[in-house]
Amino acid sequence: MAQAGRKQRILLRAAGASVLALGTIAVVGGAFRGFSPSANVSPVVTEELALETTDEDSRVLSLVNLEPAERAETLEAIASERGSLEQARARYLLAADLIRQGRGGSALPHLEGLEDDYPVLAPAILAQRAQAQTATGDAEAAMATWQRLLDEFPESPMTVEAKEALGAENEALLQEAIARFPAHPRTLQIVLNKLVENPNQPELLLLLARHGVDLPDVTGVLDRLVAEYADQLTPEDWEAIAFAYWENLRYDDAGNAYANATPTAVNLYRAGRGAHIGDRRDDALTYYQQAIQEFPEAPETATAMLRMADLARPPESGLLYLDQVIQRFPDRAGEALLQKSELLDQLSSPDAASQARQTLLTEYSDSAAAAELRWGLAERSVEQGELAAAQTWAAEVIEQNPTSEEAPEAAYWLGKWALDQGNEAAAQARFEAVLQRYPESYYAWRSATMLGWDVGDFTTVRYQQPDVQPLGHRITPPVGSDALIELYKLGQDRDAYAHWQTEFTNAKEPSVSEQFTDGLMRLGVNDNLDGIYMISTLRRRTDPTEQAEYQSLRQQTAYWEALYPFPYMDVVESWAAERQLNPMLVIALMRQESRFEPKIRSVVGAVGLMQVMPSTGEWIAGQIDLTDYNLEDPDDNVKLGTWYLDYTHETYADHSMLAIASYNAGPGNVDDWMNRFGLDDPDRFVEQIPFPETKGYVEAVFENYWNYLRLYNPAIAQQMERLNN
Repeated sequence: MAQAGRKQRILLRAAGASVLALGTIAVVGGAFRGFSPSANVSPVVTEELALETTDEDSRVLSLVNLEPAERAETLEAIASERGSLEQARARYLLAADLIRQGRGGSALPHLEGLEDDYPVLAPAILAQRAQAQTATGDAEAAMATWQRLLDEFPESPMTVEAKEALGAENEALLQEAIARFPAHPRTLQIVLNKLVENPNQPELLLLLARHGVDLPDVTGVLDRLVAEYADQLTPEDWEAIAFAYWENLRYDDAGNAYANATPTAVNLYRAGRGAHIGDRRDDALTYYQQAIQEFPEAPETATAMLRMADLARPPESGLLYLDQVIQRFPDRAGEALLQKSELLDQLSSPDAASQARQTLLTEYSDSAAAAELRWGLAERSVEQGELAAAQTWAAEVIEQNPTSEEAPEAAYWLGKWALDQGNEAAAQARFEAVLQRYPESYYAWRSATMLGWDVGDFTTVRYQQPDVQPLGHRITPPVGSDALIELYKLGQDRDAYAHWQTEFTNAKEPSVSEQFTDGLMRLGVNDNLDGIYMISTLRRRTDPTEQAEYQSLRQQTAYWEALYPFPYMDVVESWAAERQLNPMLVIALMRQESRFEPKIRSVVGAVGLMQVMPSTGEWIAGQIDLTDYNLEDPDDNVKLGTWYLDYTHETYADHSMLAIASYNAGPGNVDDWMNRFGLDDPDRFVEQIPFPETKGYVEAVFENYWNYLRLYNPAIAQQMERLNN
């Protein structure tokens, strides 16, 4: 089903969700504590309202993730209470539910005078009232309410909807919306409508380039600007176009655009990198060299030098660039030394290569490159039958590089090797250490299985039916206005996202807290691909202060809850039960395949939540006598995808590791690997999978599965808590 390159964001972004999507998902979790909160995260209320509850105790917030019909009766009861924040929240949520149900008239009593009792959401309350009045056919009252919103709250993002509603009679209001709130989703729609009427408006095309980076057809806008208006564009315009191309993975086009932007270290490096990816070697060398000459101390210069070494002809001339990195950029020296050692091996200079590796291990022992080298030496030692040497190298990874990507794997194999040697006590201690130090990793799941926890193994996980209990409250965004945070906590994702788009003005260089909030906002409007991406890539921060902030964040349960949401769970549970599959294994695979994007298409043509190839879907449909289906429909896609996952399990006698590998690489490859490697040690089998993408895929799916368990299964959560106390 999933063939080449599934793990890469470039494939997942191929048909990304619209920035204007209005869907919602249940992002659950407790209140977000201990991480750069905004100065005022609590809603402003009048003196008459008693703040007798915290968010954790709020009855209304505990209902947010329920369907409107499930919460209506309880909300009605709370709404009848007098003088509390809970009452105000209940009235607002009831009104919002009724308006979405087309019952605007029933919503109006709940909104009556609510702006006075609930001032933090006063603009939103007026907008709701206008919508309810429109729904009842009282256009005059609706227009008056929209006008009141404009008059009393001119700085609120909610005024964009008022200006849009009143703009039919007053074009100036639409222009005001464009000028004041250019990034607001409704403003972008206003601009798109204007371009339909008159496509030849470069100033509006540029607005979309700057503020509509996530629009599904924005690259067509960028192409028009470059093709039709290049002679009118300023360097700042080119930079905006370049950034939008870059964010949409059009790197070659981005490189060309960056070449026309103001020469900065970032712009020149990206001009070179875009040319490099686009196989324009001479252009790449030119821009890399310009970055090196004009910005000799910039971080991008070190990266440019490493790229120059890759492109150097003859290859040995690349050593000059690597030596410059080693001398001038201590934080990148380890990476340069590792690259240098590999180049020297290629040049048949084993002594010099050995010296470079020794320098890396002694002078830059705590670098990521040193961890990579140590683990590579451990694996080589195993292949050569030198287990003691492998154990020494793995132990050095744990001691010298405890936060490296290789550390969880090294720690787990130390346990496996101890078990192989009959030292069960040492093995148990090693496995417990993996769970304590690297609780989110694939190797934590493998350690839990080795310790006998009830989490399923490769041969038993298919039939596991874990109890999963999502937590009650939503995560509180760490930054944002009071109105935005209150709207988000109430599950009003569309409005919260609209506020965020107007408040988030630092998209090119967001802080850690801003990037995390951006991820939450995207998840709220069902842009799951980019939401998960924004949150997961926080780990890439290299600035020490930012990395420390990220390390603090990842200690919070809220971070992991955001990374592992539960969209389409009803569909998953239904079809998993039909196929006798562990629903957590299905959702784990789905997260890896599509990041929960129902209409996404990979570059090889796989479609939807479980990335079903059209030809495979047609074959499956024939097997189950299904004549009418749509691979972009979540129910149809999961129906077909779970059938195929059941099929791969049956093919391999319910061995889930082989079934998952086959889902990615196909049965022919899996059969070949079984013949070559055998299954005596399934962990070793995974390590020997010759396709890096498939090896990573298998580990990622089971890592996803484990994280859903440790976060949402009460029994496993309690075991983890006991282990850490």
